[in-house]
Amino acid sequence: MRPGLLHCNAVTLDLSRPQVMGILNVTPDSFSDGGVFLGASRALEHARRMVSEGAAIIDVGGESTRPGAGPVSAGEEIERVVPVIEAIHAALDVPISIDTSKPEVMEAAVNAGAGMINDVRALRLEGAMETASRLGVPVCLMHMQGEPANMQQNATYERVVEEVLDFLTARVAACEAAGIPRGRLLIDPGFGFGKTLAHNLLLLHELDRFLALGLPVLAGLSRKSMLGAILGAPVDERLSGSIALATLAVWQGARVVRAHDVKATVDAVRTCWAVRTTAGNDDFLSLGRVS
Repeated sequence: MRPGLLHCNAVTLDLSRPQVMGILNVTPDSFSDGGVFLGASRALEHARRMVSEGAAIIDVGGESTRPGAGPVSAGEEIERVVPVIEAIHAALDVPISIDTSKPEVMEAAVNAGAGMINDVRALRLEGAMETASRLGVPVCLMHMQGEPANMQQNATYERVVEEVLDFLTARVAACEAAGIPRGRLLIDPGFGFGKTLAHNLLLLHELDRFLALGLPVLAGLSRKSMLGAILGAPVDERLSGSIALATLAVWQGARVVRAHDVKATVDAVRTCWAVRTTAGNDDFLSLGRVS
């Protein structure tokens, strides 16, 4: 398999260029779309739409991780996500990510057709590391300070970029020690997960520093509360801000952008990537200036 391709349970994700991950929350309480896509038929319809709009992978989540969210049982989470994953897997030739921290949910989701684990706790729950290693699918490791129920109550760092980078470096090493090769790993600095607005802005400003790990970087910035703080806008009026942040993340080196508004994000990502990869290209410059 050539560099840039991730094997995701019989389908591939091409990360030789930036891709958009479509968000599919099948929860009643997610901060942006809670309760909107409950049920396999409505969820599949939305997945179809996102794929038609250019989503390269669908991220299915059955437990809200918004600030203040409470936990749900593994059994309830499985009941929410497995029928949806089975429906998408049967109908669409697209990689499916399971947004979970629980080893039981990871196993059930991968058996149903998911091909990636997206874990906000970076495989720190008991049994998660061993399960992910055994399942053999790619894993995205995210940084979070605290837990969703309390993570925004006292977010403090001395040097946020260095501390997040150190955490992810240690988690990558732990994965390798557990038999998960680097070629199956992605990293996510965890925008909004135990960070203030200042922390989030600094992480995005210095996102290119995370490329030193040599792993694909995932950025989840869509409709986040940082945009509410910057723009004074409610969740459903943050599209333009989300697009701006997605573009900045791609310019800084992100290879996966997690998004609610797929079509607009895909257009922005493709445009940014065209400029990013053309600058300094002698073949392009030799074509002359367009008047």
